[in-house]
Amino acid sequence: MRFQFHDCFVNVITKGCDGSMLMDDTDTMLGEKLSLSNIDSLRSYEVVDDIKAELEKACPGVVSCADIIIMASRDAVSLTGGPNWEVKLGRLDSLTASQADADAIMPSPRANATMLIDLFARYNLSVKDLVALSGSHSIGKGRCFSIQFRLYNQSGSGRPDPAIEPHFREKLMDLCPMGGDDNVTVGLDSTPVVFDNAYFRDLVGGRGFLNSDQTLYTFPATRRYVERYSRDEEEFFRAFVEGMVKMGDLQSGRPGEVRRNCRVANGGRPPAPAGFRVDRWIS
Repeated sequence: MRFQFHDCFVNVITKGCDGSMLMDDTDTMLGEKLSLSNIDSLRSYEVVDDIKAELEKACPGVVSCADIIIMASRDAVSLTGGPNWEVKLGRLDSLTASQADADAIMPSPRANATMLIDLFARYNLSVKDLVALSGSHSIGKGRCFSIQFRLYNQSGSGRPDPAIEPHFREKLMDLCPMGGDDNVTVGLDSTPVVFDNAYFRDLVGGRGFLNSDQTLYTFPATRRYVERYSRDEEEFFRAFVEGMVKMGDLQSGRPGEVRRNCRVANGGRPPAPAGFRVDRWIS
């Protein structure tokens, strides 16, 4: 699910779900895997490799790596208790990737709601979409690296972020002591292996792990959605699906191809014309 976000959001000018984040570096291209938001953070590229290998055996040259990300993202949500939905297919894979583009656009865990609203607006995603899609943090873990400044040096004051509920802060300080291992991971909400609305209930209770999460409750424009989804899981599911479909529609407008190997461009074959060619649905 996180792959979809990190793939579709790269570069506001040439944005698109195009499998660029899966490409390995080459002698002439520095890709996205070592970007600030991806290095030591995104994992399981080999899972996509395995899926692609099986698809190439069954129907070579048909299913793009970009479409694999979209389908696997939907399945990750469904298999952990969240909603299921039909996904559009027909995306093309990019011919290149850019670490600079990834560094320039992906939000920091320190981001506040104003920054996030402005970022999502560049992709024609609303405040409602922002809050619902942030619910992706219903599953998964975050690193202590991302919470240290909230615990020990909020705004350079040396004091913890007052938005953190005191008992939750004590728990986090035990798990992420100052000077400890920044790569220790902590659940992003209280049910990190179940896709549900506990994430929003935690924000209401001051138990958001990332600053970019808790800010959604402390900021008035986003708080009303957090409160709504904390009370109504089905409404959250509906809004989440709507946002995921809209994000999956982002396109780059650049020529592309269906890669044989998700890590490298095919080479020696003319690219397909630019443009999004969603022509199939799968449920």
